[in-house]
Amino acid sequence: MNIIAERLENLPLRRWHWKLLLMIAVGWAFDAMDTGIVSFVLPKLMTLWQLTPTQVGFIGSIGLVGMAVGAALSGTLADYLGRKKLLLITMVVYGLATGGCGLAVNYEWLLVMRFLVGFGLGGQVPVAVTLMSEYAPKKYRGRMIVLLESSWAIGWLIAAIVSYLIIPKFGWQIAFFIGAIPALWVFYLWKHVPESAVYLANKGRLEEAHAIVCEVERAAGVACGQPPIRQEFLGSTKTSSVTFTTLFSHLYLKKTICLWILWFGLVFSYYGIFMWLPTLLVKSGHSMVQSFEFVIWMTLAQIPGYFTAAALVDKIGRKPTLGGFLILCAASAYMFGNASSWEQIVLWGCLMSFFNLGAWGLLYTYTPELYPTEVRASGAGWAGACGRIGGMLAPMAVGGLFTGPDKFSLVFAMFTGVMVLIALNVFVLGEETMNKSL
Repeated sequence: MNIIAERLENLPLRRWHWKLLLMIAVGWAFDAMDTGIVSFVLPKLMTLWQLTPTQVGFIGSIGLVGMAVGAALSGTLADYLGRKKLLLITMVVYGLATGGCGLAVNYEWLLVMRFLVGFGLGGQVPVAVTLMSEYAPKKYRGRMIVLLESSWAIGWLIAAIVSYLIIPKFGWQIAFFIGAIPALWVFYLWKHVPESAVYLANKGRLEEAHAIVCEVERAAGVACGQPPIRQEFLGSTKTSSVTFTTLFSHLYLKKTICLWILWFGLVFSYYGIFMWLPTLLVKSGHSMVQSFEFVIWMTLAQIPGYFTAAALVDKIGRKPTLGGFLILCAASAYMFGNASSWEQIVLWGCLMSFFNLGAWGLLYTYTPELYPTEVRASGAGWAGACGRIGGMLAPMAVGGLFTGPDKFSLVFAMFTGVMVLIALNVFVLGEETMNKSL
């Protein structure tokens, strides 16, 4: 057992943990805001630049290409260079690139900037969730990661409100300039967020790890533990032998397959639905302002979805909670696709959003728990990269299927089938990780 990890996992939940969660959650909310802004800008650009549905789909997909590359590279680098460095670097990249989107004068410029935004966003997520998982007490780890992911709803809600208030009056560029704020938040994080003590111990930097854990223990009102003995870490610091193929060794093959299918399907459904949703509603006969109102209601429904998932994940377990949310999301998506009135759109859209984003919070809890420290960020990063491939294909799939208002139900029937399949994947291939030590 890694003594550093054991000391952290057995601590009581205190103000120090909530402060760390809040700092990382602010960055996560900015991530969501940057992702959300483009979905609200697309209907405007579609008219302004006379874009075809295929071009609109490619704007969404190119960001997912960047996310796939960013997730794969940053996860691997975070296992070698550290969680904190990669967290801050990726945040700077997507913050500056989002500002660059506001300067775009044509379709090609926007594509380049969206790739860079995706690279930063995709890189931040696996690193942030790994860092938070390695500091969260074992007993509360599930709900803390779900609460971290819940900040995504806050960021998306801010994007919806900014777009609703700003775009009609001041133009689409200003929305992107607001999305560049994360580049400034980095300065605060550099000073206040610690490197992962579990990572440091695994790299043989025991004195640094011990000093950080002592600080956390004192903040939690616990006496500082004994310094770890170097002999305990022999064999755990040989991270140079870890490669991509390690994820497909007999130890991790089943876990990797389960996570890659899960990530692919959930990202496919999320980006296919929410990146296209304002445009789908507009093309189905609703005004731009009315479609924004629908999306704001659906975004608000995400918040109780996260909190419900957080309440259940450490009580009934990861598998039943995640699988159940996916099945209920599938049912809601089917009903949404066949909604015929304003009330039905809001009802089923809110339920679809409730369960889909609750499942996302559970996904981020589940993923890092399946791998040990030396491959945790790499495993999470490559799973995320596989998911982004699903996200790349989703906007193009929707663009190809949605050839008229009568195809609305067909699009959501596709998402229903995808979510049923990934739910079955969790039940069949997944393993329960509640209260598992990292």
